[in-house]
Amino acid sequence: MKIALCNEVLRPLAFERQCALAAALGYDGLEIAPFTLADDPTRIDAGQARALARIAADHGLAITGLHWLLVAPLGLSITSADAGVRRRTADAMCRLVELCATLGGRVLVHGSPGQRRIGEGTTREAATAYALECFARAAQAAEAARVVYCIEPLARAETEFVNTVAEAVHMVDAVGSPALRTMIDCSAAAQTEAESVPALIERWWPTGKLAHVQVNDPNRRGPGQGALAFAPILAVLRRVGYDGVIAVEPFDYQPDGPQCAARAIGYLRGLMEAADVEAADD
Repeated sequence: MKIALCNEVLRPLAFERQCALAAALGYDGLEIAPFTLADDPTRIDAGQARALARIAADHGLAITGLHWLLVAPLGLSITSADAGVRRRTADAMCRLVELCATLGGRVLVHGSPGQRRIGEGTTREAATAYALECFARAAQAAEAARVVYCIEPLARAETEFVNTVAEAVHMVDAVGSPALRTMIDCSAAAQTEAESVPALIERWWPTGKLAHVQVNDPNRRGPGQGALAFAPILAVLRRVGYDGVIAVEPFDYQPDGPQCAARAIGYLRGLMEAADVEAADD
């Protein structure tokens, strides 16, 4: 497993400094929040994207993917009753798929709680139909770009729409594209799901519907800064054969972004090393 850092943790720094610090801390890559790159990331052209990928590569990092997709430009929503808004949103989703592929990323994580709330007067059934329109277009673009587009279940405190892996899988199945899957955000899952995070992974991994994991504590800090035990989560990921990226995505940076990132990577690398030693002794 590789460990990536969600780059908004280091957002006050220029992108090259983000790469330098993440590499120095021992991360394998960055998972990019597009709004950190430009006011309108859909306007980043291929040349600019390749330049960003070169900066990361020069520091020994991969750009593993994108997340928090619809913060910018303003006014996007997958659940809006306005067909024009949905069309612009789906256009942005498709453009971000292209951006991800050009950056060298392999996965997009669709969280964006503010852009999926159910508006007044819109039924849940209508909101689901609207979202499926957008996800179907994104999935088609993802198939063409050979990347995976993940619907992220989020905690109910953030949004009332798609809160569990089962609800996300329902959307994935409705679209029916191999490029559309779901993922686990440990903080959201620990707050919302009836099962523990390890049990959730063990149940859903064999279905082929999970494609990515983000690690964070229910208190919204980084792994190792709260009560959630990550050793069992890493153990089950190893047991099911997960060989992808785990992305560190805290929201509450304590004491600050760089130190939060440092603590997370040290904690996770320590757990991985201990697991390697245990496996060698067996």
